[in-house]
Amino acid sequence: MSTDKNDSSLSAADAADTRGDRADTVSALERGISVLRCFSEARPVLGHADIARMTGIPRPTVNRLVATLLSLGMLKAAQVADRFMLGPGVVSLSRVFLGSLDVRAAARPSMQAMAEEVGASVYLAIRDGMEMVLIEACRPRSSMLSARLDVGSRAPLANSALGRAYLSALPEAQRNQLVDSMRLLRGPEWDSIAPGMTRAIGEARRLGYCLSLGEFHREINSVSVPLIGPDGEVMALNGGGAAFVFTEERLRNELAPRLHDIALTIARDIGGHVPTPLPG
Repeated sequence: MSTDKNDSSLSAADAADTRGDRADTVSALERGISVLRCFSEARPVLGHADIARMTGIPRPTVNRLVATLLSLGMLKAAQVADRFMLGPGVVSLSRVFLGSLDVRAAARPSMQAMAEEVGASVYLAIRDGMEMVLIEACRPRSSMLSARLDVGSRAPLANSALGRAYLSALPEAQRNQLVDSMRLLRGPEWDSIAPGMTRAIGEARRLGYCLSLGEFHREINSVSVPLIGPDGEVMALNGGGAAFVFTEERLRNELAPRLHDIALTIARDIGGHVPTPLPG
């Protein structure tokens, strides 16, 4: 790669393209992170054109960002020419992040015990953008019917029980802002998603838990409860599995109370709290 001045900084066209960025942020860093966020379980390998299309960043800038991320180990070359995947540098950072979450250590024993006793997959998640990302996942060792999500897997805010529980625990202004963003992001499909989300959020605020019945993964039912850490960060606990095993009745009568008890235990151990259901 050339080392001249034009290649080591944003071009004039790129600089013009960033006009209107917030003064307290570094646009080049934001763009580099937006490149990394393009990669997912569904899209593990991408090329320059894919990234430019997904981010809206000009192709010449994408080329330089990818080259920089390659040199730092955040990306690595895929076996297919001119295509890339996440590199070991990302894994190192994620391990540091996960290792610093005391909540995982506090949650894991109770989550695994519940998974074994009721045969459900049990997850703990935090929000990342417009999705929930799993930071802990426990599955029963004996069951082949549990959902195969793992640490790092993602679930949408609007139609997963995890996302709905998270939204229910937010201050109203923050929740409304997120909902507005989701409506714009989802476009025409929003009208079919919003009613179920709204019902679930209301239920979570009244009962302390909410459901997703085949709305995120078809044939998978789940229930989630919110949990708030000592610094105010909202998390969500989830349990469920195959719909014919985990019926709505079973989720409400068996899994929801168990998850609530686990959330209370975790909150006590980390100095957080569980939202109190609204009266009525």
